Amino acid sequence: MSINCIIIDDEPLAIKVIEQYISNVSILNLKGTFENPMEAQELLNSNDIDLIFLDIQMPLITGIDFLKTIKINSKVIFTTAHRNYAIESYELDAVDYLLKPISFPRFLKAINKYEEISLDKNYKLESRSDDNFIYVNSNKKNIKIDFDSVLYIDSIKDYIRIHTSEKTIVTKEKISSFIDKLSEDFIRVHRSYIVNKNKVTAYTAKDIEIEDIEIPIGNYYKDEIRKLGK
Repeated sequence: MSINCIIIDDEPLAIKVIEQYISNVSILNLKGTFENPMEAQELLNSNDIDLIFLDIQMPLITGIDFLKTIKINSKVIFTTAHRNYAIESYELDAVDYLLKPISFPRFLKAINKYEEISLDKNYKLESRSDDNFIYVNSNKKNIKIDFDSVLYIDSIKDYIRIHTSEKTIVTKEKISSFIDKLSEDFIRVHRSYIVNKNKVTAYTAKDIEIEDIEIPIGNYYKDEIRKLGK
């Protein structure tokens, strides 16, 4: 396994520390370092980057805002001296949140976490069947949900609500992991919403309509809208 990674940080000393740590982990392959996040965008668009070590407080744009403005498949480990962005970083599905000064053992723990997430995702993708239904646990029952009946799914903290034309089922699960269990008919359009694209009746650049319900489109997911016509 080889993990292609880059570093984005406006502090040269911080870059040097992470570079040194990367050089001591054989599976990490450093593809570039950047003090300006906008300079990294071209590389991210033209190369398969698995992992970004991303600082948050930078002069031109914060790491949080940068991540919201681009559409990438790369995973992110935030590296920062500030504690107060932790909740927002996890809402963006960050792998980990490392506080400076970063120790090598803590760095290794973050890499191990990335590997676990990658292996788990690959397992889910490989084990996804052609079935058009799924069972979810709700109120101590395993309830069968036909994909064709689902309108959309939204999340509230550690729970998701599956809205069908007849009822709403609540189950304890992260929306970020639940999307991997669904068919290709489902797309994530917001950090809190997944929609069944077959049920979309209209859409704009800002929202999606399903029956009489308006669902917001998150800036980070705007490229997903292209899949609605496919």
